[in-house]
Amino acid sequence: MPLNRRDFINRSAATGAGVALAGAAGAAPAQAADQRHGHHGHQHAPRTFSLRVLGTTDLHGHALNWDYFTNAEYDDATHNDIGLAKVATLVAAARHEKGHDHTLLIDAGDIIQGTQLSYYYARVEPITGARRGPRHPMALAMNHMKYDAAALGNHEFNYGIPLLRAFQDQCDFPLLAANAVDARTLKPAFPPYLVKEIHVEGAPPVKVGVLGLTNPGIAVWDKANVQGRMAFPGLVEQAGVYVPRLRALGCDVVICTDHSGLDGSTSYGDAVPYPENASSLVAAQVPGIDAILVGHTHVERPQTLVVNERTGKTVVLSEPLMWGMRLSVFDIGLELVHGSWQVTSVTAEVRNANTVAEDPVVARLVRDEHQKVVAYVNQVIGTCAQAMSAAESTYKDTPIIDFLNLVQADTVKAALAGTAYASLPVLSEASPFSRTAAIPAGQVSLRDVAGLYVYENTLDAKILTGAQVKDYLEWSARYFAQTAPDAPVDVTKLTNAANIPDYSYDVLSGVSYDIDIAQPAGSRITGLTYAGAPVDPAAQFVLAVNNYRSSGGSNYPHVAAAPSVWSNSDEIRNTIIAWVQAHGTIDPTSFGGDEWRLTRAGVPLFG
Repeated sequence: MPLNRRDFINRSAATGAGVALAGAAGAAPAQAADQRHGHHGHQHAPRTFSLRVLGTTDLHGHALNWDYFTNAEYDDATHNDIGLAKVATLVAAARHEKGHDHTLLIDAGDIIQGTQLSYYYARVEPITGARRGPRHPMALAMNHMKYDAAALGNHEFNYGIPLLRAFQDQCDFPLLAANAVDARTLKPAFPPYLVKEIHVEGAPPVKVGVLGLTNPGIAVWDKANVQGRMAFPGLVEQAGVYVPRLRALGCDVVICTDHSGLDGSTSYGDAVPYPENASSLVAAQVPGIDAILVGHTHVERPQTLVVNERTGKTVVLSEPLMWGMRLSVFDIGLELVHGSWQVTSVTAEVRNANTVAEDPVVARLVRDEHQKVVAYVNQVIGTCAQAMSAAESTYKDTPIIDFLNLVQADTVKAALAGTAYASLPVLSEASPFSRTAAIPAGQVSLRDVAGLYVYENTLDAKILTGAQVKDYLEWSARYFAQTAPDAPVDVTKLTNAANIPDYSYDVLSGVSYDIDIAQPAGSRITGLTYAGAPVDPAAQFVLAVNNYRSSGGSNYPHVAAAPSVWSNSDEIRNTIIAWVQAHGTIDPTSFGGDEWRLTRAGVPLFG
């Protein structure tokens, strides 16, 4: 029975056959075999070889240096540039320096979610496979750039497994995930690794093993898409299985591409028994790894060294900045000793995409898709009575966050009408996902509204008690730095205590409360009221909550185990867009109000 395209690429990756061995076709077999087994006619001086591995991560749908929310070229405070078209220029230069045949290009995941470009080809005009329908712009660009392999990121699962399989069908390179397994058989759901042979003139080929590892948090964050279908064991555990296998296959170099940060931390508590950010643990605990391309945490780490606890060998890790802002460059030195290649050195650095122009071929490849999405996001869907901004939403009650909560609460109330839960008060949670989000006065475009909600979250409704609501708010309030009543206030240092990201901080609507930041975390919520009366710890509330939080994301108490009374498969972003289209006008004076505030010893922080 003939192989389909996906099966061919997957089997090639897992077995080292076909495409993966193409680089070895020109080797001299007899000489290579003799040297591999140490059969030399006379003593040769040691031979050396230099291998280069290039790496990207967390591209998040950025094909071009374009911001679909501002409808302009991307820019930020440090003038970073983004997108695969920029990366392609860096890759071409790095390949030219080392030699195209001596260079591999890999990615550490989160490819197909994050921009309106990637959203369009997942939900508006979804890709369906390799041979029919639209082509995914990220596949078009990455195929042209000749990626060798990519690890799966957690956001690859946001649109469901069928969409991911369709993307996989369109890729000319394998999507790797040694720790994504079939939930029933526990067999790999994707190729665990790629084995590639690099031709070396007059010497044995260098055999390189690339092991892909994804994030165990997928089981929490995308529970609705993967439960009962796939399971996600730990990175250390699966690397411990596959690294020895790659060495047994004769790999001279083993590289991991991990969608997992470095520090061993976890945002989902004990919801799954494996750490979220485990790359440093993989390096320290699993022998036989030379280098690790790191992803997931959106930070720049040009070179991090970790000593393996069992061998004493140093493993080199590198994480390039997200969205194609940086390219990691690993240079690996090898020496031929007794017919076998031995790694003698590994170094890593990152290169900045803002130093080069876009590759015109990549830009041209995705131009039609890009222009279609620009037109889509710029359509006018309503009006707004006055401008709203998220600039102060991390430390003040602002209409723009109130608007998100209004839409979510309205949606849940409508869904529960006529049910046994219709009489329960509905609260809602929302996070300041983007500090630059804004709705202008006057005409409102789809991109204006979409910019309020940059993630593919869906909406759930769960029952919490009054006591649990207070616990929930206390957990959220950890986000603020403890500040003495008489200390000067610097709003730039007020938030993100203990490195808690903005998306892990929640504002609740439907109740009123103060957050006393002079108090230690866990004892900050005061004046918690509903409808003007103190919240009864035993009272029941319905919480409109996104699926990430509902499944245990950011480790909020109670909510993951709370009874669910309703859920929706449509993205919250679409729900907001539909609300604007249905109502026509957003009027900030008609909703929200001062429901929460920051205080110190009971004194409001801001006027």
